Amino acid sequence: MTQYIDIAVNLLSERLKHDIDTIISDAAKQHVSPLIVIASDVDESVQASLLCQQYPQQLFSTAGVHPHQASSWNEKSSETLAQLALQPHVVAMGECGLDYNRDFSPRAIQRQVFAAQLELACQLNMPVLMHCRDAHDDFIAIVNEYRNALPKALLHCFTGTHGELNACLEADLYIGITGWICDERRGQELATLVPLIPNNRIMAETDSPYLLPRSMRPKPKSSKNLPQYLPYIVQSVAQLRQQPVTELAHYCFQNSCDFFGLDPIQLMVDD
Repeated sequence: MTQYIDIAVNLLSERLKHDIDTIISDAAKQHVSPLIVIASDVDESVQASLLCQQYPQQLFSTAGVHPHQASSWNEKSSETLAQLALQPHVVAMGECGLDYNRDFSPRAIQRQVFAAQLELACQLNMPVLMHCRDAHDDFIAIVNEYRNALPKALLHCFTGTHGELNACLEADLYIGITGWICDERRGQELATLVPLIPNNRIMAETDSPYLLPRSMRPKPKSSKNLPQYLPYIVQSVAQLRQQPVTELAHYCFQNSCDFFGLDPIQLMVDD
């Protein structure tokens, strides 16, 4: 049986949080389980942890502050995140990083908060799930300052250039691929790059509810992307890599288990 892990689901977003039971169930029917609930600030990190307690082995979560919310960081943030990291269902720090596309928080504060979270991940020996948009040079410079002390690091929703991909692979990062590659407007460059990602460094994700694959047919009635669509993304990536779907799915699943420290035997979904 082919199984999938959606490594980035914004399950507490307004577009998803009212249908959590259905989303988890529909994903599991497509062998997408567990789901990794990613957090965007400290409060959401707490909520994500509490949610995971209601769905053991079906949900795991991250704890961190997204660059959009970097201005919310305060003297208690690091302590709260460290406490959350003690929970067995909290499997990574993040989502943290830099976003110079929207600049919802000042760039200097983004860099400071990103570095603080990488330092915390090093102290806790936790893997880190990261975000980067239009900020590669500063992003990779900060990552490389801490990389030797980080157990594992993942750049989720990669949408960068060939040179940026090479720099990330040189830093031994895992690379998360979304339905961005299915967008004929924005995803053409990424489509040429996915064959260059080593088998042991690639992961698949929806970033639900965002980035619904535009090439899906029949097209879903809602524009809301869902974890149940992850197999379509894996199939699209496999075609670009000229790789059997089952082989790529196996690597994505195993890489995800290795990164988040999950036991694949305990995660098996009944066929």
